[in-house]
This record gives sequence, structure tokens and C-alpha cells, in this order.
Amino acid sequence: MITGYQTDYQMEELVPVAAGLAERYTGGESTSITYEKAQQLMEAVLYCIHELEQSGQNPVSGGKLPPQQAYRLGLDCVKKKTEENLSKYHAILQDFMYFENRCLYDTFVKGFPRFFRRYHIEFNPQDTILTLDYPVLRDLSYCTGIDKIAAFTECIRLEQRFLKLFPEDEVRKILQSYNRSYAAMVENICEPVVGTVICRILAGKSPSGEDGENSREQTVGWLQQNFKQFLMERCGDSKDAVELYAYFADSVRGIAARLKLFAGKT
Repeated sequence: MITGYQTDYQMEELVPVAAGLAERYTGGESTSITYEKAQQLMEAVLYCIHELEQSGQNPVSGGKLPPQQAYRLGLDCVKKKTEENLSKYHAILQDFMYFENRCLYDTFVKGFPRFFRRYHIEFNPQDTILTLDYPVLRDLSYCTGIDKIAAFTECIRLEQRFLKLFPEDEVRKILQSYNRSYAAMVENICEPVVGTVICRILAGKSPSGEDGENSREQTVGWLQQNFKQFLMERCGDSKDAVELYAYFADSVRGIAARLKLFAGKT
């Protein structure tokens, strides 16, 4: 069973759907498949139906579709998401900047084509295939398959948008200052840049507030607001700024803690 991919259908309702999928997989010899393969195919059915339910495209208002129809519509959703993400991926590659970081390059440039070549939408849509070693700034442990690939791609899109707010040479200098071997590091390459922005904010202004726990939270809030203002000024597009802020807000908090802004209060 796929953890986190529950549906409104009972397992007994889905057994005939999985059996039909097994027949297609074996070419009519469904009785010859292993237990593990049968479980994989049932998970494929669950994944597709969950995809339909998440999409909000159920044409039956206030009711349930027949399981087979729900599966087929869900499979169409998986196909559409895969096609859309492949297009999005190629768009990002047009001016992709990885600053010689091998982990990012190997994950996104070398790994993703392997995913799209090997991804089997019908028989194993829940398989992520890739390990996704480059650490993005969102927890993606809740999803698998094309859902995880699409979420990861969106993280990379946001990171690329953020990095392009700075001259390329400046980003390289920041990374070099952070780690002379930044090309080999298995870390998010945006965080040192975010850290530099925070240091500049702190150098130019001073947060106000009383000592204690409330002061710490106020300081973090102050930093986040100033970081958001920085994004608004650099982006020239409020929608972009809001998206970037939502992605990096937790990172700002984490970096603030690592910079020991609250000396003696950790």
C-alpha cells in the first residue's frame, strides 16, 4: 500500500482494476505474476486514483465514479502532469546555471532525462526512480513518482529565479567565500547567497525589541520582512517575490540561527 495515497475506494473495489492492469502487463497471463508485482500494480492503481482526487477533476459531483473510470481518468492526469513537467524541465534548462556544482548538475541535468526515459506511467507511476541527491529547501518526502519530480522541478525553478537576481560573478564569489570546494559540496547552493543577503540586511539596519524569547521571534520576523522587501525590489514582479519568499522564508530562519544572532540565548 502506498503510504499517504489513500482514496475513497475500498480495496475490494479496486481488485478488478488491478487485475485488468495485470493482464495488460503480462499479455493475458496475469496468473503468472509474483506477489510483489501484483502489489506494485495495485499501488499503481491507487496512485492514479489519488492523482484524480487531488486534481479536483471528478466529473461526478458529490459522488464516486466507477473504480475503472476513476483509474483511467487518474492515469490521464499522470500522463498530463508528466508531459507538462517535461516541458517545464526543458524550459529551465534553456538558461540553467549550476555554478559547477556537481551534485546539482548530476541530479537535474544528468538524472532527469533518465527519469523521463524510464518512467512507466501505466505500470509503475509511483516509482520516483531518482534519488534526488541535491538538497532542495522543501520537504518532498510525502510524495513519489511524477508528483515528487514535479515538486523538485518547481524548487529548482524558484532557485534559478532567485540566483538570477544577482550577477553571475557575485554568486561565484559568495560560493567561493563560503566553501572553496563548493563545486563538490552536497549542499543547497542558494543558502550561502541567502546568508549573504541576511548579513547585508543586518549591516544596514538594526532590529528593535526586548530581550527574551519574544525578541528572538521579533528579530526573525524582522529579518524575514526585510528579506521579502529585498525580493520585491529585485524581482520587479510581486508574484515572483511572493513565490520566492514562500520558498526561502524557512531558510532565512535557519540561517539566522546558524549566524548566532541571539548570542547567549540559544
